[in-house]
Amino acid sequence: MNDSHSYMRLSKESAPSQEDELLDVVDDEDNVLGFTTRGRIHQEGLFHRAVHIFLFNDAGDIYVQRRSKSKDRYPFKLDSSAAGHVETGESYLETAKRELLEELGIETDLKKILKVSVCPATDNEHVLLYEARSNVTPVPNNEEIFEGWFVRPAELSEMMGTRQDDFVPAFVLLWKLFTEKSFS
Repeated sequence: MNDSHSYMRLSKESAPSQEDELLDVVDDEDNVLGFTTRGRIHQEGLFHRAVHIFLFNDAGDIYVQRRSKSKDRYPFKLDSSAAGHVETGESYLETAKRELLEELGIETDLKKILKVSVCPATDNEHVLLYEARSNVTPVPNNEEIFEGWFVRPAELSEMMGTRQDDFVPAFVLLWKLFTEKSFS
């Protein structure tokens, strides 16, 4: 750990609320420097890690969620099928599996698609995007998700083009990169 930073050294048991959730602080190359609370990371704009999952059904439609009004970041905005922070000591893949299960009640194989380095659109997160395919009906966690539905990819692109402010910026960036990679 870099001694010039005063990152907390707490046990996971001392993190009872979402703001106190422990996350790794990383550098621009995604190397761990230490860890601190989610609240401090967001307040100070520290670099950290997250995952996004695009869930498709066999018809090729993608599940889109509207975040709950209680979310501290981008409440009530449209977002990836599932997403979340990588907690201290957790891998990107472990996080993606956990988030898909916690947010949508789905367990399925995940395919790593691409990685985006920290930038303003990702809210200072290194983001790893995964793709999942399942015909299991998602059961949205109402603490995390206000509503969700499957949409045709072309319709999603059109929605983003006309109502970009209704979307989480990282979702817009990831969808653009995903469609460029998938359809080029």
